[in-house]
Amino acid sequence: MSIASQLGPVSRTGPGSAPSPAAHELTSHRPDRVATWSTVYDDPGWGDPADDPAGEDPADDPSQSPRPRAAPLILLTPGPLTTSDRTRAAATFDLGSWDAPFAALTAEVCDRLTAILERGAQDYVCVPLQGSGTFAVEAAVRTFVPLGSGLVVVSNGAYGDRIAAIGRAAGRPVAHCRGAWDEPVDPAAVAAYLADLPAWYGHVAVVHCETSTGVLNRLEPIADVVGQSGRELLVDAMSSFGALDLPAWHPALTAIVAASGKCLEGLPGLGFVLARQGALRAATGQCDSLALDLADQRAYLERTGQWRFTPPVQVVAALAQALVEHAAEGGRAGRLARYQANSAALADGLAGLGLRPYLAPDCQAPIIHTVYPPPHPNWDFDRFYHLVRQRGFVLYPGKLTEAETFRVGCIGRVDPDDLRRAVAAMAEALHLMGCPNGGGRED
Repeated sequence: MSIASQLGPVSRTGPGSAPSPAAHELTSHRPDRVATWSTVYDDPGWGDPADDPAGEDPADDPSQSPRPRAAPLILLTPGPLTTSDRTRAAATFDLGSWDAPFAALTAEVCDRLTAILERGAQDYVCVPLQGSGTFAVEAAVRTFVPLGSGLVVVSNGAYGDRIAAIGRAAGRPVAHCRGAWDEPVDPAAVAAYLADLPAWYGHVAVVHCETSTGVLNRLEPIADVVGQSGRELLVDAMSSFGALDLPAWHPALTAIVAASGKCLEGLPGLGFVLARQGALRAATGQCDSLALDLADQRAYLERTGQWRFTPPVQVVAALAQALVEHAAEGGRAGRLARYQANSAALADGLAGLGLRPYLAPDCQAPIIHTVYPPPHPNWDFDRFYHLVRQRGFVLYPGKLTEAETFRVGCIGRVDPDDLRRAVAAMAEALHLMGCPNGGGRED
């Protein structure tokens, strides 16, 4: 039996609730571990005395800073994000990376990740990789795009632009098809762009859900034009895998890249590539990196059951538990339904505050919202961030360069009530800043 399957059902510690029994059992003999969790998310006392509900600034009294929080912060970010007690508890085991139970755990995780693809899953294998999702994106570029071959990057945000930077750093010629950040990628524009390129630009890369804004790119029509041009498609599904549908069955798709956080609600630190089996075999020997060679990594796993280099064992164990919870919620469809409810609650709340969204509703993914701040001279994101944080919620700064925005995530172990409480915290923060509700910044 796996570590994940021994830990039981889902819970998340919140205000007024006790830690899960499993977490208590894992830490009761180590009081220092319990204390560490209670103090790591402290309130550093940013802001002025009027910002504090008690009317006192903790920074004025060294004995009160850091001040332990009663419960973990709720992270409304694109990752790391809020996780369940059971997922965090799974990461408290010490595991031997060469032990047979860990090899079985790796195999279980890979099987579960591949199964999430649903239709077409039988054509793929999972290749886990140490590091963040960006490591896995670079591994996919270096493994599938041979030296001397070109990479077409279709981007409408910062993370598509990052793929182009990866390609250039890897010495691959990059043709960069850029689109507007507030609109989905236009398949017709992609088709026209590809028609003007030589055939040795053999691979196309695109981001499914652009985390920089929350815009959703429709993959099937993009895959259609890529396939019609005789090229292969690499998909960055970092912010969509586990919730949004992916057309893995499409013959143009070669690889889908994601990570342990985001919609899977695991801990950060593990990337993975779901690779079409034939394409991965054909890529044997062509990667120009030792550590990022996906073909060699998968071959070694199949041959020995082990990772080539030291794996993040606790992150793998936590992901195994997170995948159990993902299945218990109803898999991809169940996870999507909760995120859609979260997104709707957030959109309604932000509208009630008079805060204008960056994206039109028809291209907004239920993953993260980009928001214009109020057009008021008292507005200051840093102060707003700290005021909202003092009330238990962590937001994210904007990624745009041409306009000021901030971002609020809908994913992680959160529900619509959490989002409504977050909106109430934002309302309090705006009131304390002297920023009246209503209106968005004019373009």
